[in-house]
Amino acid sequence: MANENYNDALTTTLAYRSRQLTDNVSKNNALLRRLKEKSKIREISGGSKILEELEYGEGDMIWYNGYDTIDYTPKQLFTAAEFALKLCAVPVAISGEDLLKNSGPEKIVDLFEKRVENAMKTMSNQMSKAIYSDGTGSSGKEIGGLQFLVADAPETGVVGGINRETSGNEFWRNKSTTATAALDKDTIGKEMHKMYHSLCRGTDKPDLIVTSDDLYSVYEDSLTALQRFSDPKVAESGFVTLKFKGADVVCDGGQGGYCPEKHMYFLNTDYIYLRPHKDRNMKVIGGDRMAVNQDALYKIVGWAGNLTMSNAALQGVLIDA
Repeated sequence: MANENYNDALTTTLAYRSRQLTDNVSKNNALLRRLKEKSKIREISGGSKILEELEYGEGDMIWYNGYDTIDYTPKQLFTAAEFALKLCAVPVAISGEDLLKNSGPEKIVDLFEKRVENAMKTMSNQMSKAIYSDGTGSSGKEIGGLQFLVADAPETGVVGGINRETSGNEFWRNKSTTATAALDKDTIGKEMHKMYHSLCRGTDKPDLIVTSDDLYSVYEDSLTALQRFSDPKVAESGFVTLKFKGADVVCDGGQGGYCPEKHMYFLNTDYIYLRPHKDRNMKVIGGDRMAVNQDALYKIVGWAGNLTMSNAALQGVLIDA
């Protein structure tokens, strides 16, 4: 009877909690929160790769008069970036001993509430960390985060299956600037202006600037009291925020923040996506899993997908000396 109660409580608790987990993860990270607001979290339904179509060229417009010849020769205007499907999981377990000590439905629910809450926090924190990764963590099994997509050295490496070193692939390189001297309150504004304007294209412009706490403090010190504008919606969600030319400047450093030190990412989130698999988007994987050589029962909360991008040239990173 105890095992039956346990199974019911575990299944019910996890099913309920997993529906909330996706929201909790997005709320825990400024970039993911913005992607959710802009409907840039798009599920995939299958396939061995995640594809993002890229429009990198322009057709020919010809000025003519009379009977001038108009050339109809088609040009290569589109390609695609492909991103690997990455998987992660957080197990929730109970031993037979704990099961006996916590007999009774109410006690079992209390026990699993705590363990499921811990699993949710673990998933939220580790996903927030992975958003800044370079994709090499866990022997390359981790998602490729901002250090991969918006690289410090954008002229090197392969991103989305496209070699950034190859001539002709300049369109797939983000902007990157390293300050020649340590940034201070008198110089940071100038460098931010230069980076921001280098990423503008018509109405396209950065809408989110995510920075480590050291550079956030320098930027904050550079402002007068009358310049300290912030977005109430972003601030109410718990993020420390200011404004720069209409873009939200968000601090994501210090304890519980994972933005690399001395980094400031200028992001156009119209072209960044989180692409989870619909069957592994913070969901319970499979049924009960009995340990082969242990008196224990497991459930696994899993996720699969990747962070992707469809325009690199409109993303940038400013690095302090």
